[in-house]
Amino acid sequence: MVKHGDRPVTAGAGGDGAGSAAPRVDWDAEAAAFDDEPDHGLRDTDVRRAWSGRLRSWLPARAGDVLDLGCGTGSLSLLAAEQGHSVTGVDLSPVMLERARAKLAGHDAVFLPGDAAVPPVGERRFDAVLVRHVLWTLPGPGRALRHWRGLLRPAGRLILVEGVWGSIAPVGIPADRLTALLAPLAGQARVERLSDDPALWGRAVDDERYAVVWTQ
Repeated sequence: MVKHGDRPVTAGAGGDGAGSAAPRVDWDAEAAAFDDEPDHGLRDTDVRRAWSGRLRSWLPARAGDVLDLGCGTGSLSLLAAEQGHSVTGVDLSPVMLERARAKLAGHDAVFLPGDAAVPPVGERRFDAVLVRHVLWTLPGPGRALRHWRGLLRPAGRLILVEGVWGSIAPVGIPADRLTALLAPLAGQARVERLSDDPALWGRAVDDERYAVVWTQ
């Protein structure tokens, strides 16, 4: 079974630089155990601190509006909200969204069912679009990037956390391919390697994990 971050994933096939095909997953069924992974639930103090620090360095310094696509149970949404941002989360799984709403009760956050590639946010615009471990699964990542750019305010940023997982049949999207997909958007992209920081994953990893922060 193909795994991503120690869990099975769904990947798109072909077209526009997508990742390799992977088994489809019932995310409603996976929701109950989703937060058991250290980098999903962020229950470990050191893992949570590591992600909080990275997110603070990636998001705008001033409090703003953050769109968290493929938000899952809302762990990164919660970190962003705790840092003063107003968060809109989007996910296809109603059960994941239920858990996200419970996790962020009392915070400035709203969660919407929908496709991360074309989120149902109407004419709203955001200071940052945050996407972790989603882009590579989409059948048209270049199209998704162009659409997400259109959801940004001037000087807004895309925060894309991705990687390549597996040694026998690797899946994912390499950093050089992602930066090539971003090149036509004409902004500035910064790549930050994440594989070297075991605190983010709760263990040492030897595959390619990275973040790209793109600013228009």
